[in-house]
Amino acid sequence: MLSVCQTLRGKLRYMDNPKNLDDYLAGLGISEADESAPPAPPEPLSEATGTALHELPTALDARETLTQFLQGLLSRIDPELSVTVNAADNALEAEIQGERAAKMAGRDGRILGAIEVLAYAALSRQGYNDIRVRIDAGGFRRRYNENLSRMAERLAVQVAKTGESHEMQPMPPADRRVIHLALQEHALVQTESVGEGHNRRLIIRPRPHDSSPSGSDETGQPTSQDDS
Repeated sequence: MLSVCQTLRGKLRYMDNPKNLDDYLAGLGISEADESAPPAPPEPLSEATGTALHELPTALDARETLTQFLQGLLSRIDPELSVTVNAADNALEAEIQGERAAKMAGRDGRILGAIEVLAYAALSRQGYNDIRVRIDAGGFRRRYNENLSRMAERLAVQVAKTGESHEMQPMPPADRRVIHLALQEHALVQTESVGEGHNRRLIIRPRPHDSSPSGSDETGQPTSQDDS
């Protein structure tokens, strides 16, 4: 599996160059049209139908775009891996499956995070800029999010008991969302995001006696206080 991870890291480093990423996506049929390029000659026509022999779809829907991108990427890393993509609540959820799928997460899910960045680039080239992408591999994200939720609940008990706020370490937006959602209905504490950029972090505070669970989290769902 080490060789698979090394292959993936090499592929991600290669695609970190915008030109390389453009070439890679174009190879998958996912690219922006070059409006400055001269028009291509017409495709040869089929005598039977009068249609272009190599005519490609004019557009891909978001789910198909993501599926095509991930299948292309995985085929170059480990052909035994597969992926399923489902649409839910203006988001696309992809699950990488296979005997070695869990290893695709990398340390603390960093490889999955890198793949998500590339997935957003692929979707952007098809004009899908407002769709959230969540990619899991071998159930890693599910287990990771469950652990985050349990940690949030333990900290909530501590804050409620001591009456003192707890400031967490900076964390990615996806992790903050998990904690916001885990505590959004908590009667005794509320969450708030503070800071900017990579220094953005959560504070779990005692809930004022005259307030009830409300506000909106970073997903736009009702939850505790958040300024993002």
